[in-house]
Order: sequence, then structure tokens, then C-alpha cells
Amino acid sequence: MSEPSIHQLSLPSPRVMLFDWHGTLVDTLDAMYKTMEEMLPQLEELDLVGELIPEEFCKSPDDIKLVRYIRIFRKLHPKILAERRVSRTEIFNAVFGNNTEAKRRAHNAYNQCYRRHYGDVKPFQEGIYEYLSTLHQMGIKLAIATNRSREFLDHELSLVEGGRWKPLFDTSVCADDVTEYKPAPDVIHQALSNLGEPISPHVWYVGDSHTDMQTAYIAGITPVFYNGAHWEERWIDRIIDNIEQNPEAPRLVIDSFEQLMDALEFLQEQKLASFDIRLHDHRPPAWPPRPPPPPRIEPDWHPNAYRLTPPSLVLFDWHATLVDTLDAMYHAVDDMLPLLEELKLIDRLIKPEQSKTPEDAKLVEHVRHYQQLHPKVKADRKISRTDIFEVLFGEDQEAKLIAHQAFNQHYRNHYGTVLPFEPQVQMMLEGLRSIHLKVGVITNRDREFFVHELAAVEGNGWAHLFDVEVCGDDAPRRKPHPDQIYLAAKKLECKLDKSIWYVGESTTDTISANIAGITSVFFNGAQWDLNWLQKIFPGSERFPHKPDVVVNDFSEFWALILACYRA
Repeated sequence: MSEPSIHQLSLPSPRVMLFDWHGTLVDTLDAMYKTMEEMLPQLEELDLVGELIPEEFCKSPDDIKLVRYIRIFRKLHPKILAERRVSRTEIFNAVFGNNTEAKRRAHNAYNQCYRRHYGDVKPFQEGIYEYLSTLHQMGIKLAIATNRSREFLDHELSLVEGGRWKPLFDTSVCADDVTEYKPAPDVIHQALSNLGEPISPHVWYVGDSHTDMQTAYIAGITPVFYNGAHWEERWIDRIIDNIEQNPEAPRLVIDSFEQLMDALEFLQEQKLASFDIRLHDHRPPAWPPRPPPPPRIEPDWHPNAYRLTPPSLVLFDWHATLVDTLDAMYHAVDDMLPLLEELKLIDRLIKPEQSKTPEDAKLVEHVRHYQQLHPKVKADRKISRTDIFEVLFGEDQEAKLIAHQAFNQHYRNHYGTVLPFEPQVQMMLEGLRSIHLKVGVITNRDREFFVHELAAVEGNGWAHLFDVEVCGDDAPRRKPHPDQIYLAAKKLECKLDKSIWYVGESTTDTISANIAGITSVFFNGAQWDLNWLQKIFPGSERFPHKPDVVVNDFSEFWALILACYRA
């Protein structure tokens, strides 16, 4: 038996033990994340994009990143997908805050999608049936209190390990059995009502999320945090150590159900609890905790600042770097691609073997057959129209010119809404000017659209922040050709060398900078991981272009600027 923590010493003995379902008793992660990836692209038609909580009201930096990523890409942040620790309830609470109606619509939409995925359910760790059986023999009443809908819980409970768990639970309460989702205490109070038990600290709620701990605290019972997802101990300890500021902090933290047995045996041996059996004599064999999730391989392309030439001129791409205009862009591409045959562009699509990656080849073939973007490309929302046309037409400049012109005709029907890609973009631009750097924009956007968007962003516009702006129709050739960079340097009388930095989010931006002989800064706002960056920048003889440095956000970029000047 492991040593008890200081919090165990004051634990009330449990008469009732309530459990969360997903992430505590069972693993339904595959179905959950497939459902989230299907549901989030529907936010616009659900009229929920405008209901996302403003970033300044988010509770943590991670929540800010999550809200921003969902707003821009309609997908979960890659770190969340890689770690697979966060539940849909935690996600909706983070991105909609206290907006109960928005969360209700989001949960309803989730449930509609979940019907296509649920059924894949297994114990969250080995031995859970044996541990639950022991709790049952001890005379502790067991129940489930979950945000899952009754339709799904009953089906999953009948499936997991052949349904042998069902007799162990005295009751279960689901979100659609009560009025409000957790962290409202409704599921807890209804479960206790079903059991004929009073609300008291002698009721434990075992759950895997901060929302579960809030729910237990609001309900007036004892919160027990099951750290099966292997959150860093520092994060949990920080909450517990500041219990005055975090009254919902767990009274007990366990990494496995074996540790739950340890805590109960300690209480019994210290005569702080009385059970129907002596646990020491009836404990099940010890089962190992659930293994931690595989780590996400973060991009690590940050060179030593001494190797970068400090900039005298910083040029930025516009769309998906400084600003978010993704909705309008994808709507225009959707309108334009069905016209490829009419534009006589179908036969000018490159052959699959000419593609840089297998994913590019799949995109070309999908467009060739269906005249629309592959659903995965639309779901990811990570590739610009310029990169799309580069993938489709390769070196055929005339075909790309026709495609851009057709895109522009349809873009007129959608453009107008323009948001900063990050809240601090204007502050960052002003900071660059305050240290006497010249700043400019290089964009494939036509001037007609760029001028309107430049004046519209953040109400007052950013025109005063740039020394030069070069648009797609200002030069003979658009990116990836470097003509626009040449024109910007000429206008500002700057020498073309590594003291000019070009910051952009696409392979097209990197190629332009490389050919022009300036410093390429890849803005990884889409949060590609290292494996994907190595795939799109292979550094091969055929595809030699690579960025000089990668930054994931503008705080990293600003730190890089300062590091170069300190160096």
C-alpha cells in the first residue's frame, strides 16, 4: 500500500461512490474525437462561431489557443488531438464559457454526430471490473453520473466487457435525465435522490476532468481526481496547494484504481472508515495504470539566433498570417472549382506522379474527378488558395493565372469579414516600427480586395503600420515567383539579402523567399507537427526549398526578433 497524502488523512469515509463515464471508467476516445472532428466544421451553420468566448475572457493560455484554433480552422488544436486527454464537455466549457444556450446547441449537434461513431468502448484501464466488484462487496453504493446521453450510455454499458458491469451500479444519471450539463450539479443530485442518500462529503465523485471537480464541489460532495490521462503533477499540485483560491480542488488524486484501493485501505486500517469486508484481505490483484499518451513531436526548427541576420525590413503574408479570411476564401474556392471544365483547366491539372506528396496527388485526383476540394482539405482549413493552385497546376503559369482570375470573381461575393489572426498582431507590428524596422505586406490577394480588408481590420485599419504593400496584380507574376518581393525591395530601396525577412504560412511563401535570397520565416499558425513540416519541406533535389526558421505564433516571432538584436 502506498503512503497516504496529507489530503487522504482528512478524507471522509465513502458511503456512495459516483463515477464519471468517459475518461474514468471507459475509453471511448476514438468515437469522441471522430465526432468532434465531424461536428466542429458545422459551427458556422449552427451559428456558433460568434458565440465563441472572446480570448481575453479565457481562463488559461491553453484555452486561448483552443478558442483561436477552433475559430480559424474549425478543428481541435493538434496538441489536444495528440494527447487525447480532454473531453468534449471540457472543450465546450472552454470555448463557450458560461453561455449555456451555446453549449446546449453544441452538445445537441455533438450527439447527432456521435450516433455515427459510438459503440467502440473498452475499460479505461485494466482491472476496472475487478475494482468495481470489490467496492460493491465493501458495501459502497456505486453510480454513474455523466454528461453522456442516455441513448449512448445504456448502449455502451451493455457492450463493455459483455455487459457484466451493469449489476454493479445502483443507478445512473445522464445529461438528458436532468436540466443542465456539468458543471451544474444536477446529475449528482439526481443520482443521490435515486439512491435515497443525502448530499454530504461521504459521497465521493471520481472523475478525470476539472469540470468533474467543479461539479462535485458545487454539489457539496467529495471530489476525487482520476489522473488516468497522466496530466503533469505540477499542474495538479498547483491547484491543490492553492486550495483557498481553488476550493474545487480534489481531496484525493489517483493515477490508477489501485491507488483508489490504497486510499480506502488506509482509511479502514486507521479506523477512519468501516466497510462490509476487510479490504486488506479481499483486494483484487494489482493492475497497472493506463500507459501515458504518446508525446506530440513539436516542430524544432528554431536555429540559434546568431545564425540569423537581424532584419532591417520585415515583410508579411496577409491571409492566414496577419489576418483570418478563411471563411471567404474557402467559399470562393468552393464556387470556382466546379467551373474548371468550363475554364478548360481539367486537362491542365498535373499528373499524380508530379506531385510533391501523396496527399497532393490525392487532392489533384479528387479535383479531377469531382471538381471540388477533398473533404479533408476543407476540414483542415490549413492550405491557402495559392497553395491549392500550386498543387493543382504546378509550373503551368497560364493555368494558375486563369484560376486566380476565376477565384477573384467569386471572392467578390464573400469577402468583407477580416479578423486579426491573433489578438496581439497590431501590437506586434507597432513594436517592429518602434525599433525602427521597415514593415510591409506581400500578398497574392488582388489590390481591390486587399485595400478593403486593410481598411476594415479592427475597425480603424492597419494602413499606417506598413511602409510598403505589394498585391498579386501589382507584379507580372504572383508567388511563388519572387517578383513581388523584388518590387517591395525596389520601392524601399533595400538591398536583396538576408536582412529582409518574409513571414508567411505557406510553402509558396517559403519558395518566394528562398528564390529571392532573403530570410524565410515559416509562420506555423496551423500548428503542423514536425513530421508534417518535414514532409512539405523535404529539402530534396526536386523540392529543395526550406524555411530558415519556424515560429508557431507571434509571441515566438517577437522573441526571435529580440534575440537577434541581443545577439
